Amino acid sequence: MHKTIIGTDVLETKRFLEEGELVAIPTETVYGLAANALDEKAVLKIYAAKNRPQFNPLILHVANLDQFRKLVLDIPLACKKLLLELTPGPITFLLPKSDLVPDLVTAGSNLVAIRIPNHPLTLELLSQLDFPLAAPSANPSGYVSPVTAEHVMDGLNQKLPYILDGGTCQIGLESTIVGFDVDKVIIHRLGGISAEQIRDITDNHVEIALSHASPTAPGQLKSHYATAKPFYLGDVELHIIENKGKRIGIISFYKSYSALNPAVEILLSNRGNLNEAAAALFSAMRNMDSANVDVIIAERFPDQGIGMAINDRLERAAFKP
Repeated sequence: MHKTIIGTDVLETKRFLEEGELVAIPTETVYGLAANALDEKAVLKIYAAKNRPQFNPLILHVANLDQFRKLVLDIPLACKKLLLELTPGPITFLLPKSDLVPDLVTAGSNLVAIRIPNHPLTLELLSQLDFPLAAPSANPSGYVSPVTAEHVMDGLNQKLPYILDGGTCQIGLESTIVGFDVDKVIIHRLGGISAEQIRDITDNHVEIALSHASPTAPGQLKSHYATAKPFYLGDVELHIIENKGKRIGIISFYKSYSALNPAVEILLSNRGNLNEAAAALFSAMRNMDSANVDVIIAERFPDQGIGMAINDRLERAAFKP
């Protein structure tokens, strides 16, 4: 057990990591639970703290292209284009790993997921380390991802010594994960970068291949982002009828359902802005989960751009095994 502290001291964060401890770090997407990726004992602490299955691989975080190149065997042309245009940023690359990367990090795969996050505190930290950080989202496995330091504390208090507080995450959804096959780019996880952006930059065919049953990349499990309370997605009015007599919480894009008398209602973007809605999504889910409601109902979002990633998270929150 640790006494968990929230602070802004990069040097203190660095010290804990060099001692083989866990820390939480801010990124532009969500907070990550970080450890020295080259230290298997430290990496095992991530799986234990999150209660995360070890067949679910982890993402490596580095500060720059020099660190990036040391961890992979090859960088295809399409990947180079994306690196040039989109990093630092919310995109992760699935590439053949170098011998430096332990099999534990990749769950035995010969491919490693690696990215350059876009957050000043974490980039400062990474630039001072001589090892990459393995960092899945800093929450108990399967629960809603954290976008503030306080969210991390709520879920992992006493399981790590330090939370580096970088404010509220700007993107609010995890990174898009892409792999490469000859003349096409394969999206393994929908996220902060859209398929359209990737296609326009690479001029390649883009294929979406989400492998939920047997993850080939991090963040693919079908049941994920689950709230403690029952969560339903789709036709709001129908779900209200099916849950008659219960206290209803509604999460919507910009339409108000106040005429249906929900107990609690959260509109993610009064302006109808998908990026704004994405940034507010996980906080809304957490707030609704702690509100005085019996069930949570969310409407489906426009299936375009980052709206596809929002729907992906909502579908997995609503998944019933």
